[in-house]
Amino acid sequence: MGLIRILSEKVASQIAAGEVVERPASVVRELIDNSVDAGATRIVINIENGGKTLIRVSDNGTGMDRDDLLLCAERHATSKISELLDLFSVRTLGFRGEAVPSIAAVSRMVITSRTLDQLGGFRLTLQGGKIKELEETGAPVGTTVEVRDLFFNTPARKKFLRSAATETDHIVDTLSRIALPFTALSFRLDEGEKTLLSLPSVESDQSRLSALFGHEVADSMIPMEREIQGLRLRGYLSPPEKDRARGDHLFIYVNRRSVRERLLTHAVIEGYGSRLMKGRYPYAVIFIEIEPSLVDVNVHPAKQEVRFHENRLVHEAVKTAVDDSLRQKTAALFHVPLPSADSVGERNGRIAEPMADYASYPGEATIPRPREFQVPLMIKESPVVLGQLKETYILCETKEGLLLVDQHAAHERRVYERLKKSYENSNLECQPFLLPPRVEFSPSETRTIQKKMEELSKVGVSLEHFGGETFVVRSVPNILVNVDWKFFLREAIPLLEEQGTVKGDQLVDRLLSLMACHGAIRAGQRLSHEEMVSLVENLGEVEVPTNCPHGRPVFKRLSFYEIEKMFRRIV
Repeated sequence: MGLIRILSEKVASQIAAGEVVERPASVVRELIDNSVDAGATRIVINIENGGKTLIRVSDNGTGMDRDDLLLCAERHATSKISELLDLFSVRTLGFRGEAVPSIAAVSRMVITSRTLDQLGGFRLTLQGGKIKELEETGAPVGTTVEVRDLFFNTPARKKFLRSAATETDHIVDTLSRIALPFTALSFRLDEGEKTLLSLPSVESDQSRLSALFGHEVADSMIPMEREIQGLRLRGYLSPPEKDRARGDHLFIYVNRRSVRERLLTHAVIEGYGSRLMKGRYPYAVIFIEIEPSLVDVNVHPAKQEVRFHENRLVHEAVKTAVDDSLRQKTAALFHVPLPSADSVGERNGRIAEPMADYASYPGEATIPRPREFQVPLMIKESPVVLGQLKETYILCETKEGLLLVDQHAAHERRVYERLKKSYENSNLECQPFLLPPRVEFSPSETRTIQKKMEELSKVGVSLEHFGGETFVVRSVPNILVNVDWKFFLREAIPLLEEQGTVKGDQLVDRLLSLMACHGAIRAGQRLSHEEMVSLVENLGEVEVPTNCPHGRPVFKRLSFYEIEKMFRRIV
């Protein structure tokens, strides 16, 4: 007798359900999708014990008549498509006809529904996917699906569920994600007598963002909009300083469908670039509108993964849109800051030249003497440099309050952008040594250096293997000549070892960032007033004045309102 056998319908249904129903939040997602597709304007969710004991989803949608109610419990029964080609034009959230039968297969389910043209409704009772009863009942127009004892007949699945609190958190997150693009709909989530989330219908995205993220974050978010080759992008981005340790507040939608797609998440993070520190994430909401024929939403039964016909185009469009939006906002926030009305520059009837990022001789970060120049009127509206705090921070007064500038981060950003521009133009200035020094590394470091000498040469570090663990340094970039370039080399080694996980351009960028860090003004370095004015002025000339290349903030602001609240001048 052969070993291969046909699974029973019961076992096959339970296995299939595993692809759709992972936890209570999966049930909530599928049922809300159905409610949205049914044209509901009000959706109420009730749960008990984190959804493990009860999930009830009620809507005021079109409802189902008797025949449709019976069919909805059958696998692959759907009103959304009728042939394969329909998959490439589907605009509804659901279309596979698997959600209800999959949920029913692992629970005790009751569906009550009524259409507008019916005097009464019908109630369908199922257990483990089997129909137990169909009866007439009084009911409002719409549908209510009640799911009890999830995974009651699959104990192996049930034991993998987390605590009620954890499962509730997943349900709240799921509802939050679904609700964002559907501002015209109202949603409410209750657990027992307690309302966990209430999202009334609103006229604007801003109101929904405030309800989900809080007013402080929502009010600070930067709008984004872009259209390219049939791809329409819009969304909202938090400024880099409002970041998080987790990426759970990065919401991405494709044709209003909430998706968790690495390609798109990566594009958003790439768009932020060095504005974010490594391991930090923004608050972001990205809406992508694309022709259904150019995206495949049928990758997985859960419908949270998508594939694009042109992955590279979509990735680049999202990345560029994020970068451009942040760049425009920061330019507006920090509009060419110049010396102030009572700065040394105006008192002398002149202003300082921008700070030099390269040495008057190689490696020295110096500031040239000011040149004669008539002080423009706009200086009076620019930050007033007050002084230096702890020889690390530059204090400035603005029309809005107090501005604190991290002198190292500010200069590091300026140096980095100059280095990057020089590298891109193939004119990175290097200094050859007349008497090339030698430097020794550990055996493991030596192996890394030997493999990556070509990458180092791209950023101006020319090494020659002298034998054993010793290398001769032929030249280094000008910015490193008068700093501890040996320390730079040792700090560069971990970056070189990571090359397998980063692209060549990313490696060069990281090396230039490290180089800028070593070549910039240090914390604890005393600056003259003219040097401070010049450093603040230069922030208006860089592309990304808000963060250093490693993502640390360049400046922070304290408004007069906050200051007056601290001194209780206002309540």
